[in-house]
Amino acid sequence: MLSNSVDLNSKIPNNVGLADDPKLLRALEKWLPNYLEWWHDMGPTDFEDKPVYLRTAISVDTDGWANYGHVRMPDYRWGIFLNPRQEESTIRCGDDAGKPAWTEVPGEHRNALRRIIVTQADTEPASVEQQRLLGHIAPSLYDMRNLFQVNVEEGRHLWAMVYLLHKYFGRDGRDEADELLLRRSGDPDKPRILGAFNQPCDHWLSFFAFTMFTDRDGKYQLAALAQSGFDPLARSTEFMLTEEAHHLFVGETGLDRIIKRSAELEKIDPNGDVRNQGGIDFDLIQRTINYWFTYSLDLFGGEISSNAADFFATGLKGRYREDRLDEHRALGQSYRLQVVDGGRLVERDVPLRNAMNEVLRDSYIKDCERALRKWNRTLEESGSPNRLTLPSRRFHRHQGIYADHKFDPAGNLVSGETWEKEHHRWVLTPADNAYLLSIMKPVYEPGKFANWIAPPSRGIEGQPVEFEYVKMHD
Repeated sequence: MLSNSVDLNSKIPNNVGLADDPKLLRALEKWLPNYLEWWHDMGPTDFEDKPVYLRTAISVDTDGWANYGHVRMPDYRWGIFLNPRQEESTIRCGDDAGKPAWTEVPGEHRNALRRIIVTQADTEPASVEQQRLLGHIAPSLYDMRNLFQVNVEEGRHLWAMVYLLHKYFGRDGRDEADELLLRRSGDPDKPRILGAFNQPCDHWLSFFAFTMFTDRDGKYQLAALAQSGFDPLARSTEFMLTEEAHHLFVGETGLDRIIKRSAELEKIDPNGDVRNQGGIDFDLIQRTINYWFTYSLDLFGGEISSNAADFFATGLKGRYREDRLDEHRALGQSYRLQVVDGGRLVERDVPLRNAMNEVLRDSYIKDCERALRKWNRTLEESGSPNRLTLPSRRFHRHQGIYADHKFDPAGNLVSGETWEKEHHRWVLTPADNAYLLSIMKPVYEPGKFANWIAPPSRGIEGQPVEFEYVKMHD
């Protein structure tokens, strides 16, 4: 049984008893300078000397688990925290549902578990790399602080996974942990493992869409791993979800604030031309949603997957909120899927276990639809006639059964020729990015915001909106 107490005085704050495992502590202390070197090379290093109003995890209690204060990012206390268990853990799903969970890695699942952990771990530094220059064009100190909070917590999530690799996977795990610091987002020779994490995220519209859609994929992947029969992984990801909620808040509210401001600028302009007022027009917002939502859909994997079936059957990865479902074996059930056959879409039943990626994707899409309804309420309340939509799950896909076909945003099959002619109206283009970069100038005065985004409704942790969230002249 793990206690709630956290050793905050060690070089690596933790509640996993590192002080009682000298060999593991030495290995992680050796990894620490390599991590800091990576952070210095690939993190938001141009702002390393600026005190940022960050929250730092100090406990695993649901109340009062973090404290807030101005901290320079390289001094942030990246820790290792696992949720405690009040009772014996059990395997949540698959053939062995109900049996005791594993506290060590079962030999027959070693490779699969390592692959799952490494893939999750690789996303964390990748997003820091994608966002490393955004501070230079921050629309406010409030937004800059939120960017840096996301960055340091992605770094902490990397630590959470590296701890598992070091503790449970021996030399192989240590080698994998080293490799995590050597890959680079978008590098042609050593790219990050998953496609969305190699896409450029070089302006704030993409940042908000990334934290809304791509980090939301992270929520569902972490939630599925929180149902894992490997207890240390389940407990790590449960605590990561506590922090991840803020990242989703940043994306969802950031886009909402852009939408609100664009509606205001549309009203101001005699021709309803948002760009003429230096704002972000709704067609461009829609293309950004289409781009990042569909790249994020790819992250769930293939619609029909023997790996997904194996992960579920062996209890390595469950469904979203598996513990709240009535049954946990998914035997003798099927999932109806639209597939392309002979140039047209037809429905096919596949065994439910083979469709577990799609089941998780369904939960994700429902969550995204909820956010779209909220944004459209903002438009309605603003008196704007515009409405935003989510594209079809078949549109603009690079993984799975739809990747070899072309679809319009409504999900209709189209020819390659139609795609070439129309896709600039459907997804972000270099011209879009150039425009966005042209209007994004930094705003570093406390309480001031760039013209293209509305202020938030409230500040952070009871502070006013005009609080000095980043001390630029400390």
